[in-house]
Amino acid sequence: MTPQARPLSARIHLDAILHNYRLAKRAAPAARALAIIKANAYGHGAVRVGQALAPEADGFAVACVAEALELRESGIRNRVLLLEGAFSPDEIVLADRAGLALVVHCQQQLDWVLAARPERPLECWIKIDSGMHRVGFAPGDFRAAHARLRGCPHVAAVHAMTHFARADEPRHPYTANQVEVFDGALQGLQLPCSLANSAAILAWPQTHRDWVRPGIMLYGASPFAEAVARAAGLRPAMTLESALISIRDLAPGEPVGYGGRFVCDRPMRVGVVAVGYADGYPRHAKDGTPVAVNGQLTRVIGRVSMDMITVDLTGLDNAGLGDRVELWGRRVAAADVARWSDTIAYQLFTSISRRVPLVYASG
Repeated sequence: MTPQARPLSARIHLDAILHNYRLAKRAAPAARALAIIKANAYGHGAVRVGQALAPEADGFAVACVAEALELRESGIRNRVLLLEGAFSPDEIVLADRAGLALVVHCQQQLDWVLAARPERPLECWIKIDSGMHRVGFAPGDFRAAHARLRGCPHVAAVHAMTHFARADEPRHPYTANQVEVFDGALQGLQLPCSLANSAAILAWPQTHRDWVRPGIMLYGASPFAEAVARAAGLRPAMTLESALISIRDLAPGEPVGYGGRFVCDRPMRVGVVAVGYADGYPRHAKDGTPVAVNGQLTRVIGRVSMDMITVDLTGLDNAGLGDRVELWGRRVAAADVARWSDTIAYQLFTSISRRVPLVYASG
């Protein structure tokens, strides 16, 4: 006998991802765009997302060789950039065989590239630390690194790139300061540049340059805490949905869930939904976190447990067992769930566990 599947799934709207990629291209019409599909395409499935975007994408970017090889093995032949570069000289051999582009962000990686003996010339992207202060060459060290790569016979192309720390704050001057630092490091050099992440694509047009790198915006979540006009056109790409598996009526004063965090203040109808923190739903979701039952907005009440949450069905008299519950998607914004859970949409998407099936839809 085939076991009955849980009613939980993450429905992935590939048309929305394609729409969002096109929106990035319209926002930066003079630039090419690397679609960021690291971390399994932010939980949306890197292979299926990559295959859907491949006919139009100028290229892809991932975190590591393993993610890149998964794309190559699926038949994707677009440019693929390793955002963290190589972690060992052996990975440069793998990158060479798979035709991958490499970020070079430190002296050790530069030495590995210079000492390599690839079968074909390498494409390298030098990262400059313009103020993020994670990885990258100091601005004063960039020109020497660039000169060494340009003089290397097995390096075919050199790009320059940086990453922004506060581009999601459209009125903060730090992004403009980072641009100034980056431009100062490149003064007098003519080479392709990449600065803009999703937030910069949407709010900082002066950063668009030759290549942009849409990430979270591909998946329909705004990178901003406030309303930004261009972000209004994004379409959610994941609908996390489950169903009601229990309903009960509780009297005033009755507690709900672990620790009795929520106590009924009136006669209440309470539903149980098959989803929990083991599926990737945020454990720290507060009472009041929005959900939608049959398209009607309501709220989480009580602590999130490993496999279940409890929701307020008071006033939703037509709600019954098996009815659809949207945890986030087109009715409930992932960003709203994230705010109620003291986290960000990035973490919601990438925390979806392997026991949640990804169901792909073209519409």
